[in-house]
Amino acid sequence: MTISITQHTDHFATAPQISPQDMAAIAAHGFRTVINNRPDFEGGPEQPTSEAMAQAAHAAGLEYHYLPVISGQITAEQVAEFAAKLQAAQGPVLAFCRSGARSTNMWHMGK
Repeated sequence: MTISITQHTDHFATAPQISPQDMAAIAAHGFRTVINNRPDFEGGPEQPTSEAMAQAAHAAGLEYHYLPVISGQITAEQVAEFAAKLQAAQGPVLAFCRSGARSTNMWHMGK
């Protein structure tokens, strides 16, 4: 897989922005759930929308959650929601944002 994945635990990993075309490879790699932490259009009109990502994830047999978080503005409520989604999700889980840092920070804050 050409996606840059950082494996934090057996159940959780992060990645920078992925594309709808990556979902089949993500599923083949063994992930069962994808969490998108990047707001739509944060990277401009070329960034895939959450709707396009959700359709591709579901087509690949993955669960998909959209929890957009603005970089540098993570709230306690977002951390709690992220932690709840991780705990309830079928794993392993791949969370992504622009660089992977936001998703990693949310995971650390929710531990």
